[in-house]
Amino acid sequence: MRVFVTGASGFIGSAVIPELIGAGHQVVGLARSDAAAVALVAAGAQVQPGSLEDLASLHAGAASADGVIHLAYIHDFSQMEAAAQADRSAIEALGAALAGSDRPLVIASGLVGLAPGRVATEQDRPAAAGHPRMAAAEATLGLASQGVRSSVVRLSPTVHGQGDQGFISVLIKIARQKGVSGYVGDGTNRWPAVHRLDAARLFRLALEQAPAGSVLHGAAEEGVPIRTVAEVVGRHLDVPVRAIAPEEAAAHFGWLGAFLAADAPASNALTRALLHWQPDQPGLIDDLDQGHYFA
Repeated sequence: MRVFVTGASGFIGSAVIPELIGAGHQVVGLARSDAAAVALVAAGAQVQPGSLEDLASLHAGAASADGVIHLAYIHDFSQMEAAAQADRSAIEALGAALAGSDRPLVIASGLVGLAPGRVATEQDRPAAAGHPRMAAAEATLGLASQGVRSSVVRLSPTVHGQGDQGFISVLIKIARQKGVSGYVGDGTNRWPAVHRLDAARLFRLALEQAPAGSVLHGAAEEGVPIRTVAEVVGRHLDVPVRAIAPEEAAAHFGWLGAFLAADAPASNALTRALLHWQPDQPGLIDDLDQGHYFA
């Protein structure tokens, strides 16, 4: 299968490429810079020049492919609405190129905010109003009625592994700067977690097997208490571990504070049953204990 991948040179995308190639697929990656293009070629992929805002390039890449994995996203938390709109426009361009062909389109979405107060399942379909990225996911699922084998992989807030620059890396950076490893409130709130290599395998399986309109959970662990994460960080950095009052979270953690207090456990039972996905990489705590986050 010839697979067009957006975000192919990113943290998850750079794991998806060898996963696809190892399964016998041909990969074409979207590259918005010369450096990204060089990295893609070195990984064994072909290059489609363009960016997330270049809708003509997205359409062309999808039109010439047997399937699409859409991972690119503008992670600018100061302009979340604009980032979500850019994502929605990109999905519309990809979907238009695939319409009526029954070719697969797999996109990445998120798990936080799905089911406050309980474990979220793949059957949860929250109202998209007020949740721009969830609206994009719903639009993707709607493409199933237009002859696209569309599916959504809802990713854990922490996709961890070597090279991670996401939430966990930011939390560690704050602990270094503040001299204390903090958590919000009593720290019992939970985050699901998945290793990048397990996530890459899930994207491949979705591309190959997921029925049209599938919702999948990229969560190898249902929920890791944030206090446990903070304790591991404190041990590795040799700094005290301390509770941060909710009203002080924004001042202590900055923009991360709003996310860090979220309780967002998520089940993967339906995903495992549908695709026979079997995560086998280290869990979040074991991954942290390997030390590469602190090098």
